Amino acid sequence: MAKELDFLTKRSEDYSKWYNELVVKADLAEQSDVRGCMVIKPYGYAIWEKMQRTLDDMFKETGVQNAYFPLLIPKSFLSREAEHVEGFAKECAVVTHYRLKTNETHDGVIVDPAARLEEELIIRPTSETIIWNTFKNWIHSYRDLPLLVNQWCNVMRWEMRTRLFLRTSEFLWQEGHTAHATREEAELRAQQMLKIYAQFAEEYMAVPVIQGVKSETERFAGALDTYTIEAMMQDGKALQSGTSHFLGQNFGKAFEVQFLNKENKPEYAWATSWGVSTRLMGALIMTHSDDNGLVLPPALAPIQVVIIPIGGKPEQVAAVDAAVAPVIAELKQMGISVKYDNADNKRPGFKFADYELKGVPVRLVLGARDLENGTVEIMRRDTLEKETRSLAGIAEYVKQLLDDIQKNIFAKAKAFRDARIYECNDYEDFKERVKDGGFFLCHWDGTAETEAKIKEETQATIRCVPFGIEQTPGVDMVTGKPSKARVLIARSY
Repeated sequence: MAKELDFLTKRSEDYSKWYNELVVKADLAEQSDVRGCMVIKPYGYAIWEKMQRTLDDMFKETGVQNAYFPLLIPKSFLSREAEHVEGFAKECAVVTHYRLKTNETHDGVIVDPAARLEEELIIRPTSETIIWNTFKNWIHSYRDLPLLVNQWCNVMRWEMRTRLFLRTSEFLWQEGHTAHATREEAELRAQQMLKIYAQFAEEYMAVPVIQGVKSETERFAGALDTYTIEAMMQDGKALQSGTSHFLGQNFGKAFEVQFLNKENKPEYAWATSWGVSTRLMGALIMTHSDDNGLVLPPALAPIQVVIIPIGGKPEQVAAVDAAVAPVIAELKQMGISVKYDNADNKRPGFKFADYELKGVPVRLVLGARDLENGTVEIMRRDTLEKETRSLAGIAEYVKQLLDDIQKNIFAKAKAFRDARIYECNDYEDFKERVKDGGFFLCHWDGTAETEAKIKEETQATIRCVPFGIEQTPGVDMVTGKPSKARVLIARSY
């Protein structure tokens, strides 16, 4: 990276500090004056928008429609599903009054004690309760099912220790909520949405994930099953990157959502919910980025190609502008986002460093000498490799290069993860090795007591019972009791 920009702390020196610095220096987000909340800056929000558009299209292909439900939820709603309220009670922010008034000295405002609400309102930590209270007005017959809705919104879960994107009190997300006539249909929907999340993570984010089902202790509050995708960050820790929940009839019963089935008999609706959040931004950063800054997969990069002219005499600048114009037009016609940075108030070296920091996948540099030779310098952000190529046909080459970068970033992340997945049968060995990170496939006796012991003694948790691996009976590494399957254990964010 050019010296015009401050260097980042190296990942090897302090991974946490590197991450925090990168989020701020790359103009993704910053801390807000509101405790525990963040400001997502335009460049960071542009990445989130691309995630949002892509996922939204994927959801709609399965029949899901978008809706919007209230931010405020009556406290009594959360009391109707016991496990649900217990799971979220400590994270809820509560609205108790509806009005302010000027204080006695007329230099500020105070809460008007006469404006206390008859029933307190909860700022939504998640929307199952308000949505299922609404569903009871929409669902009467099996002909009304399945009901498939999603909303893009913000939620509030009070956090004492926050980190930009990974854990903030307020964050952005999508939450899908579906109602079904049968258990089988609901379970299939929950699994289908998990596969969509996995497809998005791998094909667009270039983040390899492991799919699996959570242990009973780690399930979403009120769910019968929680399915998850788990990604490995460069420090070897796991990051839960999306979840899909089979809720059974718990919310149908709690909110009296009944329908007449084909036999004209009343039955409670079956439910799912599923969501991803701006935590995906953290996954994107920590999976791919390096000591020079962000490394963004082309599929989600706000700027896929930046073109930087090297200045000279006015007539040379004009000639470069003219030569670049058809290249820009051709790239845009291909659906590639391109920025031509001909601003004269920053040196080329500063621009090079800035776009490296921001993870722009491809950089083209063109000066008067390049123009004479009919060439252009190309740099790919994932490897920092440079080459000189003919200006003729450069747009088609860039298109192919972006595809190659997308594939290479995924392959690199997958190779890193796969090299750090271990089978482990000895608890003492596990306790030493887990300190250095990695995913451990270990036999577990299925008890909450053993799960709690592992967490207390190692700060590692059971991430999931993974799909797609051959499972054979064995012996729990902690208790020596019989085990039906290996689970994935890791330290996590």
